[in-house]
Amino acid sequence: MIRIVSLAVLAFLSGLGVICLIALSRQEAGAEAAMSAVLAVTVGWAYVGSGLLTWRHGRRRIGSILVFIGLAWFATYLAYSNDSFWFTLGTALEDVYLVGVMYLVLVFPHGRLSGRVDRALMAVGVVLGTVVELAWLVLADSGVVCADCPDNAVRIVSDHAWANGILQAQRGAALVVSVVAVVLFVRRIRLASTPVRRSLAPVLWTGGAFCVAMVVTIVNDVAGEPMGQAPNFMCGLVFAAIPVSILASMLRQRLARGAVAQLVVQLDGGPGGVDLRDALSRALGDPDLAVGYWLASTETYVDSRGRPFDPDDPEKASTLVQRNGRPVAVLVHDKALQDDRALVDSVCAAAGMALENERLRADLEARLVELRASRERLVRAAESERRRLERDLHDGAQQRLIAVAMSIALAEANLRANPVAAGAALDEARDGLARAMDELRTLSQGIRPAVLVERGLGAALAELARRSTVSATVDLRLRAAVPADIETAAYYVASEALTNTAKHAHASGVTIAAETHDGLLRLRVTDDGVGGAEARDGSGLRGLADRVEGFGGTLNIHSPAAGGTSLSVELPCV
Repeated sequence: MIRIVSLAVLAFLSGLGVICLIALSRQEAGAEAAMSAVLAVTVGWAYVGSGLLTWRHGRRRIGSILVFIGLAWFATYLAYSNDSFWFTLGTALEDVYLVGVMYLVLVFPHGRLSGRVDRALMAVGVVLGTVVELAWLVLADSGVVCADCPDNAVRIVSDHAWANGILQAQRGAALVVSVVAVVLFVRRIRLASTPVRRSLAPVLWTGGAFCVAMVVTIVNDVAGEPMGQAPNFMCGLVFAAIPVSILASMLRQRLARGAVAQLVVQLDGGPGGVDLRDALSRALGDPDLAVGYWLASTETYVDSRGRPFDPDDPEKASTLVQRNGRPVAVLVHDKALQDDRALVDSVCAAAGMALENERLRADLEARLVELRASRERLVRAAESERRRLERDLHDGAQQRLIAVAMSIALAEANLRANPVAAGAALDEARDGLARAMDELRTLSQGIRPAVLVERGLGAALAELARRSTVSATVDLRLRAAVPADIETAAYYVASEALTNTAKHAHASGVTIAAETHDGLLRLRVTDDGVGGAEARDGSGLRGLADRVEGFGGTLNIHSPAAGGTSLSVELPCV
């Protein structure tokens, strides 16, 4: 605040100093001097005033550039001094404010140059406005400026031809720079997104108009002023409009925040409801706005239909919306809105409750999407299992029983005529029946293991640990009864986890822990292997997750690279 006040005082004193210089100058008098003084003070204070207001409202870099242009404009009026030194200094600085204007238009609204062309253009402008201007002064007489001007304090040698050549070269280069700047402005507006175009338009149009006016003024000067002072007047008028366009841009942003009130009204239960994304899009002025909703259960974002949503877009910016310290949603919007954080924050605050409600709806949609996908996977898995059982029965036990039937028929045919052959056929039938029983027992183990039926989950997990090819330990704290279907689900989770450990983990040890607590069966299988396990679609773990979720349980996998794998399951026992 102290710095802003200091700059305001400096600008005020500078304006008074300019009035004094013009009033005492031998170069102008009467009405012409009064008009020059009014123009000087009005334009200079307009730039400094708009700069301080912009600075005050958080856009410090743009504000400082405007203040610099205003003070540089005041500095040009040192050329009205009757003293040689101050006259020469004012003449040397007469183009500095033009360099400031070009820099302002190139960096607006972000406050920084955005590319090589901008930087090259700016470098050429600085050289033209300082180095070339000083080179001209070293060779020029003060009479070139005006008849009553003081002596040029830095003139080393008077060479009108060289001085005029430098001046014409400066004008030609300035003409090229102005044309390139106009092309850049038009291209930037054409390529800009809607929020950027809305933000840039007031300044770019006035800046572009100023460059066009500069082109006309330069051509008029080179041609010997056939249009008189009209181009200079036009250039000064457009120059004075630039700070007004800055303030208009700020006012537009202020008015845009009124859209927040409209947003609140729209979200306050209007007839038929309102599309939240469309309402936010209108409030922020970004037709391409996208909204993702946070799901704490999976720590991912989804869209309003429950589908996966990726907030990382290199061409966009994102704003996280929180309520009570918890993430609710993310808005992916145009980068230009980062320059108006107050508007974005106001919209997020106004829509917080609606976003929370929409998040719950999106969470439900995501659960429905996952439920449908899980059901499809379960149906496919059940069909695949049915076909496997059918194939195993057909290729195994069924063939055995057919062979037994044929052996019995052969024994029956030979019973009287050849008792020895009949006995051999019966022996073969007996062996076939035994093998069929073994195969049927193996099949039944795949459906529900006998140890699980006869001795319960604890004994079945211990049996899995004994059969494991990886050294396994068991920690059992099963103090409450577990329903048979829950036991089966837990058994197959542990079995699949041990199988994956043996195949993929390269582990030296695995631990199976199971406990019942608060109506839940908690099962954890942990190994010290390489990690990296995922429950991808089509994998055994994905099928286990579907089975567990089908019983209202949850399955979580923590498997960092080189950190081992921990598979945790919670299943309701009531």
